[in-house]
Amino acid sequence: MKRTLVKNIGILQTPAGCYSHKGSKQGVNLKLKDAAIAIEDGLIREITEDGKLPEGEFDEVIDAEGNLVTPGLVDGHTHLVFGGYRQHEIAMKLAGADYLDILKAGGGILDTVRKTREATEEELVEKSMGFLDEMLNLGVTTTEIKSGYGLDLENELKLLRVIRTLGEKHAMDVVPTFMGPHAVPPEYEGRGDEYIDMVCSTMLPEIRKENLAEFCDVFTEDSVFNAEQSRRYMTCARSLGFELKIHADEIEAIGGSELAGEMGAASAEHLIAITESGMEALAAGGTTAMCLPATSFYLDKTYAPARKMIEKGIPVAIASDFNPGSCPSLNLQFAANLGSLKYKLTPEEVLTAITINPACAIDRGDVVGTLEKGKQADLVIWDAPDFEMICYRFGSNLAKHVIKNGELVK
Repeated sequence: MKRTLVKNIGILQTPAGCYSHKGSKQGVNLKLKDAAIAIEDGLIREITEDGKLPEGEFDEVIDAEGNLVTPGLVDGHTHLVFGGYRQHEIAMKLAGADYLDILKAGGGILDTVRKTREATEEELVEKSMGFLDEMLNLGVTTTEIKSGYGLDLENELKLLRVIRTLGEKHAMDVVPTFMGPHAVPPEYEGRGDEYIDMVCSTMLPEIRKENLAEFCDVFTEDSVFNAEQSRRYMTCARSLGFELKIHADEIEAIGGSELAGEMGAASAEHLIAITESGMEALAAGGTTAMCLPATSFYLDKTYAPARKMIEKGIPVAIASDFNPGSCPSLNLQFAANLGSLKYKLTPEEVLTAITINPACAIDRGDVVGTLEKGKQADLVIWDAPDFEMICYRFGSNLAKHVIKNGELVK
């Protein structure tokens, strides 16, 4: 039984509880001065403040040296398993092509699909392990990973098995999401309805049989899948026991947010073009708004109305959206900077948006996302005195030490 003490914490800042924080509660953080954390077998045993130290003997003592300590960060939306890269699309974008133009020309997601189908499972594991190492170094201790670059049974299963291997081999906790309806594959061009039928009749039962995913996601967007196709898919996924997510209102509002709220999806992702009715639906359905500001930055698009969604009582989370096309960055610290600068969120609201709210949106709120007795000892010691500094500084990695399940991994 290993016992670890983290002492000399200048400020320990954390949301509290195992639930999504919304409205005014999104901006409520517990702040303890001169704190210490006792860890036992990877779990938080005790938290003290005002210079008091937990009693007992410890096998390891970690000195925070008066710095800020927060929960380990939670990235609730990534597409980090993929073949190849898409840096050649920069020239197309500079020439004026937008996301859908590139997709219609056979690029975008379909270009990554070709390269992912060519990659072996072993190659994808090796590449993705490197991404997880980088994320952990930035303070992320739990992440969601979506499939969606295979678009046929063989390759979607390959991707989900890669995600399972990552969860087994890497220190980080990994939550798998199946996203077969990420695009209509070339072999089904012009036959989106048939592709959805195949996903429902063939892919979903096999994925459930092998227990390869917890969530199912769909790209509900103009020229991809419409609201009715998404409804059919989500209804089938729910009947098989999967929890639901949806890419909604990224470019055009075609009913994705309304569908998310109606079906009680765990989260709706992107939401750049969300309407009043979409926000009302999310609030009524208890759906988390998974906002992706680094994607807006990279695509030079409008930012989701996160401030307004908080005011409407919608839990707001911030994620990286790391993927090879619309957001080739896995830096959740940078996304947090944008959450402050572009969404106009307070530092407390930002911390909630990168810890407990995404944790709840991937069904991990009972074990991670806050620093409390009984939860996993996932925490970051920052090279900063307070979280305001994390929101203020950008372009530098301020995560000084990272502790995962009670083990110092950085």
